[in-house]
Amino acid sequence: MTRTIKSLFRPLLAALALSVLAAPLHAACYADYRARMDNPLRLHYGVIQVPDSACSVGAASGVIASRLAAQGWTLVNVSSVFDDSGLASRRSDAGQYYLRF
Repeated sequence: MTRTIKSLFRPLLAALALSVLAAPLHAACYADYRARMDNPLRLHYGVIQVPDSACSVGAASGVIASRLAAQGWTLVNVSSVFDDSGLASRRSDAGQYYLRF
């Protein structure tokens, strides 16, 4: 019976090991946002990476607002969150604010 248990757990352990190794390969989370700074009024559109735990518009807002505030900017809104596949299409629009914060 011990041999049967070992033969059942071996594939399970192998699958678990593979899932742990593959975890860092998951897609990152990004958001695009609009921000402003007063006196004089300045506006910008940017793209920022956010933690996976903040990969929703609502959750990303707090993360982005605090990063921008550290540089004197105020978050106006978060337009969307997306993975790596959305980066290339937003790069030229974000200009100098592409992954800046």
